[in-house]
Amino acid sequence: MFSYKAMSAQGRVISGQMDAVNLVDLEMRLKRMDLDFINGEVIKQRPYLPGASVSRRELVNFCFHLEQLTRAGVPILEGLTDLRDSLTHPRFREVVASMIESIEGGRTLSQAMAEHPRIFNDVFCSLVRAGESTGQLPEVLKGLADSLKWEDELAAHTKKLVTYPALVGTVVLAVTIFLMVYLVPQMAAFIRNMGQELPTQTRILIGLSAAIKAYWYLFLGLPLLGAIALRVAIEVNPLARFRWDAFKLRLPAIGPIYRKIVLSRFASVFAMMYASGIAVIDAVRATEDVVGNTVIQDGLRRAGQLIAEGQNVTTAFQTVGLFPPLVLRMLRVGENTGGLDTALLNVSYFYSRDVRESVERLQTVIEPALTVTLGLILLWVMMSVLGPIYDVITRLKI
Repeated sequence: MFSYKAMSAQGRVISGQMDAVNLVDLEMRLKRMDLDFINGEVIKQRPYLPGASVSRRELVNFCFHLEQLTRAGVPILEGLTDLRDSLTHPRFREVVASMIESIEGGRTLSQAMAEHPRIFNDVFCSLVRAGESTGQLPEVLKGLADSLKWEDELAAHTKKLVTYPALVGTVVLAVTIFLMVYLVPQMAAFIRNMGQELPTQTRILIGLSAAIKAYWYLFLGLPLLGAIALRVAIEVNPLARFRWDAFKLRLPAIGPIYRKIVLSRFASVFAMMYASGIAVIDAVRATEDVVGNTVIQDGLRRAGQLIAEGQNVTTAFQTVGLFPPLVLRMLRVGENTGGLDTALLNVSYFYSRDVRESVERLQTVIEPALTVTLGLILLWVMMSVLGPIYDVITRLKI
């Protein structure tokens, strides 16, 4: 990383920072920006963090621009250099600079990407390797960009499904805590002083309010500790991870949508790998880690074993029970006609459309359901508090 001074075409002195191999490389990069190099010196370089994340949108832009450059006949090394100069994400710029150094050292593009597994996963590297060997790298990069866009769309649908219930649930919880901690204790003293026997629901409400006020740290801490313990167990224990993933698939309403999202991701990536010339068994094994669910991953592993034993793709998936009959028929037709990649893309489209429609239907149900839940809680609190007061007022009138 260099700090530099340069002069613009208008004669204005500009200071800044830029990464480069050496001062000559720095001068050439500034020249491409229409800046005349004055001086520069090395500054302390920020350490590269292997776990630093890169957004899906950055990867989409990377694939799109690299696809356009390679399709236009620009050498990989020059294309990556241009991309490095145009990137604004600091960590991704360091990754691309590291890839340039690896390629200059004799590695291929896929080998340079494999050095950064947190950014370029095995499927990504396998597809790029297949594109390099078949001479179809621009097509592979275009497919990767389309696939990443589609995954971003799926993530947006998933976020849309979760955000509103989480927001309304937070409001319901906040209102309930306010009523139990502030409003009910103030009304409880007044109700007790009326000297009449309290209804059962009022006694339950007052007792619950007193418990929450006295042990609020337990009501807030126990769910948090439970969530942390669950996360640790999922990360450490494979059996706990498997059972958690199976539980997510069995959730009412949300479980079927989650299964469709996972299978749609698998079908899309598998179709792209198959179309790139990767063998079926290798494509199935490579996509096991893409689905993000150990139950589906186990099913794909068993399907891969059946395919390795000689069964066709449709029979293997039918045996493990991953896909419904309609999808299996689409796969059978694609396998018989030699268009398995087209059939899998149709499966991906089928699930993607179904996910969008299911999310919209579920949202139309969740919104009024949560509103009714909040209304019922408020109604119960008001009836428990105002009921005894109304009885006293009625007796006074008599």
